[in-house]
Amino acid sequence: MASSPPFPKAQQLCTDFDREASVRATSGAKEAKQSIDNLPGWPCVSLSDRASVEELLYRELYASDLETVAPRLWIMSTQSSTNVEALHRQRIKGREILVTEDPRLHLVWIHDRVFIKPIPKYLLSHHFWEHFLMRKPPVRGARQDLIQRAATGYLRSYRYLIQHESDFVMAKQDHLRLVPRHVEWPEFCRFISNFARIEDIDVSPRYHYGELRLSRLNFYAPFLFGKFHFQKTHWQYSDYFARFYGPVLFAFAVASTVLSSMQVEMAVEQTIEVDGKRIRKTGFSGQPDIKYRAVGQRDLARMRLHRRDHDESSRTFSPGS
Repeated sequence: MASSPPFPKAQQLCTDFDREASVRATSGAKEAKQSIDNLPGWPCVSLSDRASVEELLYRELYASDLETVAPRLWIMSTQSSTNVEALHRQRIKGREILVTEDPRLHLVWIHDRVFIKPIPKYLLSHHFWEHFLMRKPPVRGARQDLIQRAATGYLRSYRYLIQHESDFVMAKQDHLRLVPRHVEWPEFCRFISNFARIEDIDVSPRYHYGELRLSRLNFYAPFLFGKFHFQKTHWQYSDYFARFYGPVLFAFAVASTVLSSMQVEMAVEQTIEVDGKRIRKTGFSGQPDIKYRAVGQRDLARMRLHRRDHDESSRTFSPGS
């Protein structure tokens, strides 16, 4: 467990929690006080209410369902935290980058879409890490450890998402804003380089993996999560049933092929020899034709009767009788 924030104070990208820096950066003490008393980006959350702050951090950073099944995520993803494509590579693969605020969907992709959670401003503050993520209260709960590890793994994922200046430019586009607007590339580059030293042991189990495929998460959802799907992707019945067209057509083709084979087999005629006579054998069951089978049985009975009479005659007229 790390005892200090993953980046030095000199390289922090948010100074809203530093009173002196906030006073210099704002035009009045009232604005400075507001930036200190409330969580950046969450003006209704007071920093004096630690329980509310912890609840918000848990909801915004910790993906409880993925963390629970993390030991089994190797079924649906490469077991490597580096399995994250940079933003420009996402576009090369034809994926549309969609903003999500749900930590469960961060780095989850399906078909031509990938979901990425923007960096909250407060996670860029050294002061915030010291007082809300690293500071030990009188009774330190396991929940705070979970949040701290999840936050570390989440920020580390941006080391792979933004590797070039072109990635950074894409991240700051108005329709994405994955990185706060005031941050510049040199500052961000120095900040994110600190996470190269972060090992998997320092992050939550979910971030031992990189990108996750949503189609596989939905497929295994009944077995891993105990629900029909991990994330609903079809909002119309037509879209929902369309995914069954392929399997239904495949099953129909297989059934048609099997039935056609059975018809060919039934049409084939074979012959067998019964008591010296060739009897036609037809049908899928391979049984002799009823008419010929009856004739064969009568001939067999007649031959047995004739043999018995012959034996009796031989005993009657034998020499010396």
